[in-house]
Amino acid sequence: MSRTLWSIVPALALAACGGSTKSDEEVAPAAVAESGQTEAPVPAVTGPERRILAFGDSLFAGYRLAENEGYPEKLQAALRARGIDARVTDAAVSGDTTAAGKQRIDFVLDALLEKPDLALVELGGNDLLRGLSPDEAKANLGFILGRLQARKIPVLLMGMRAPPNAGPEYQARFDAIYADLAKQFGAPLVPFFLEPVHDRPELLQADHIHPTAEGVDALIAATADDVAAALPND
Repeated sequence: MSRTLWSIVPALALAACGGSTKSDEEVAPAAVAESGQTEAPVPAVTGPERRILAFGDSLFAGYRLAENEGYPEKLQAALRARGIDARVTDAAVSGDTTAAGKQRIDFVLDALLEKPDLALVELGGNDLLRGLSPDEAKANLGFILGRLQARKIPVLLMGMRAPPNAGPEYQARFDAIYADLAKQFGAPLVPFFLEPVHDRPELLQADHIHPTAEGVDALIAATADDVAAALPND
């Protein structure tokens, strides 16, 4: 059996990585590259701190990556490089299904010292890999989005897609989950979070499921604009 995300295989393996640290940078002076070209200065990190909650599974948790190579950590660095005073909290647990996320969303939110300005919700891959019911996955994700909405926390929903070999009926039901929920809750949507890497084996680990550090870079390049746009103006 082909071991890619586009195959129905056992759930993503368990592993999680911690968050990154943050410091206050000044505007960096223009640097001279080895080529002799002057590099553009890094924008100053300004404005209020923007707190972002990354709630997901191993695709957020940095499975088999160094502590600073996971999506939340690199997202924080990318946003700060744009001058946004971002602090991204990694609340991802490898192996989580949407049901597991439903069980822990209130605990995670209650444990936060400050309300997030934005929550990134990335779940469903393990439901897909286990062939679990799309209807149940949709209900679980709806519960999570409802809890965030009740606390007035904006959401950016990270979508997943089913592989063709899941069967046309399952594929249609699963693929409709994210657009339907985004419409229902008025949330912006990244239609397929793994779009930049799913068909590029050089950006995937040996399991052909999880991104390498370079793969995470590709995910950041594809989604950082969406995250920045989803942050509330106030």
